[in-house]
Amino acid sequence: MSNTRAEGAYQRAVVAFKNPTLDLLHGHYAPFVVAMLSIVFSADRASVAVADAHAEVAEGMEALKAAGYDDETRRIPTGSAREICRGWARNGWLQTQIDDDVEVYRLTAHAVGALEIAGRTGGGRARVSRSRVRTLLDSVDRLARDAEIDPAERLARLTAQRAELDAEIARLEAGVIEPVDDEQLLEEAENVLHLARELPADFARVAESIKQMQRDVINELRRDVRPTGEILREYLQRGQHVMQSTPEGRAFEGALRLIGDPDRIDALTEQVHRVLVQPFARGMTPDQRIELDAIARRVEQGVAEVLTAQRRASHVITAQVRTHDPVRDRQIDDLLRSVMAGLHEWMQQTDASAASSSDGSRSGPGSAASERVEPLHSFPVADIGHLRQTLNDLDPPSAPAALTEPDDVEFVDADTRAWGGPRYAELEQHLASLGERFDLADAFTSASDETRRPVDLLGLLEIAHRNGMDETDDVSVVEAVRPDGTTRRFAFGRVSALTAASPAGVASTASTNSPDSSSEAADD
Repeated sequence: MSNTRAEGAYQRAVVAFKNPTLDLLHGHYAPFVVAMLSIVFSADRASVAVADAHAEVAEGMEALKAAGYDDETRRIPTGSAREICRGWARNGWLQTQIDDDVEVYRLTAHAVGALEIAGRTGGGRARVSRSRVRTLLDSVDRLARDAEIDPAERLARLTAQRAELDAEIARLEAGVIEPVDDEQLLEEAENVLHLARELPADFARVAESIKQMQRDVINELRRDVRPTGEILREYLQRGQHVMQSTPEGRAFEGALRLIGDPDRIDALTEQVHRVLVQPFARGMTPDQRIELDAIARRVEQGVAEVLTAQRRASHVITAQVRTHDPVRDRQIDDLLRSVMAGLHEWMQQTDASAASSSDGSRSGPGSAASERVEPLHSFPVADIGHLRQTLNDLDPPSAPAALTEPDDVEFVDADTRAWGGPRYAELEQHLASLGERFDLADAFTSASDETRRPVDLLGLLEIAHRNGMDETDDVSVVEAVRPDGTTRRFAFGRVSALTAASPAGVASTASTNSPDSSSEAADD
């Protein structure tokens, strides 16, 4: 009998240690895992982008190695941070999901429980205090009161409670206040922190139970061959009432009636703040004060996590039901079965062929005994060759031939020509009538209306620069006329130039002027 009891206890222990929570704490790299997870995740940071988590784990590994922890004990795992984090996900300590089109990591309930155990055991001793015993007695008293069905007994309990409240009210009205010892208040604060540390793991377990229920429903749906209408009614109802589908979800709904009201969260936050300003709170450690201050945020985040999992599960189940086609699924199943049956038959014929080939005889399909079928290790990839990495040069291979004659330019009509570029031929003829040297402003003013456009002023500047021009600080002002009759005034530095290019003039221009040296034109 003792052997049977010992064997049963041992089997239960083996099963318990297969739990990811104990597996994390019992592993060879447990201190490293706990340290990294506690750094990357916090009460205010429930989810972390995958890339950020990999970078932080890599940074932590480098810091520990630099501090000498990567010695012969090999307490720091090998491999990249990405490989380590993916391994944690496979072990059930991290889960990946998509938030706002970004892949993130979240702690599983097992990892949250392991961190809570490590923090509780490493943060101080667990004490059998007055507050812990009172919590237990209050819970038992509430359980007994709720389970009582005798009206007389419940009335007696309520009467006793009212008498206690009346006595306390009378003492307060008389000005009698019994202060509570600071040590007792610290014990009660530690008990509150102990209870609060268990909330994240509880919330995570509820969210994971909903996700597991979602996967179970989808698997059942894919195996369901009932009529579509019946399937729609049942599974849509399960999607709408996903919270009642798991024991954890039903328990959470009961708790949500207490903590789901925003006013209750606000009241909880205000109560915590009032506690932290009391004198006894100075006896708490900074970490305890921060943890106590974060209780309301932990509750809010936990509720949000569960409700998000509920909405996502309802959406996924509803979408799967709406796109579920039993007829198509049965056709696919039949096709796969026929393929497997044909493959099985072909393999039997191949085996028979190999056996008969030893006698020199020839049999059916696979007549060669050495026939071999290479397995398909991966799906083939289309060969698309080499993709072009750069665009073609958009510039032409060579410059177009220069226009040597004005007649080479063809215009559609006279109006188009009027709005075109400078009239170089007319301008040069006009300059030839001005003598050996000309003033740019005077030459432009004395020109005809057809060659007194703004572009013709630029043409004169180009000719003056080509022939060799001189510029002074004096300002010249001219008025240009557009083809439509509108005018523009331009101001520029006074320019004089030769009417025809000369070697001396060109040399002088090259040494003292540039195309950009002409003064800037400006509207008057």
